Amino acid sequence: MNSTGQNHKPESLRKRRARKFGLLLFVIYLIVLTYFLFFADWYDHAPGKHWTYHANLIPFLEILRFCRYAGQLSPLTVFLNLVGNILGFLPFGFFLPVIARKNRRFLKVTLLGCLTSVLVELVQLVTRTGVCDIDDVILNTAGAALGYLLFLLADNLRIRR
Repeated sequence: MNSTGQNHKPESLRKRRARKFGLLLFVIYLIVLTYFLFFADWYDHAPGKHWTYHANLIPFLEILRFCRYAGQLSPLTVFLNLVGNILGFLPFGFFLPVIARKNRRFLKVTLLGCLTSVLVELVQLVTRTGVCDIDDVILNTAGAALGYLLFLLADNLRIRR
């Protein structure tokens, strides 16, 4: 027992290495995500271009619009806006419980994913990079939740092995 009266098993070297590797991958993921969210399409919003900034604060407005007009839009545009927002936050939900045991609750990981997405959207609103969209928050949060479920699946497979 440790000083708090709880049994505490020392973490194995293999688990520590896995956690450090997960942290490295999470940092790389955050750098790549930051690039794509704030810098990748900066050229589309360059001064001199005719671009009007707008924000969407109506839930499901853009999601339904992309679904309704999917046949008239390029498949890549639809994919990036719907599936891309989910896939973009899958690693968030997967790696968070890998790097910190205290983040092994579905609700906590999902809430952190949501709060991170809200922060991203607020930065986009203030800096006028990208588009501030509540639907992005919904899709990003779903991605974080799915990422956590993938973590649980992978962890269960690891335990069974």
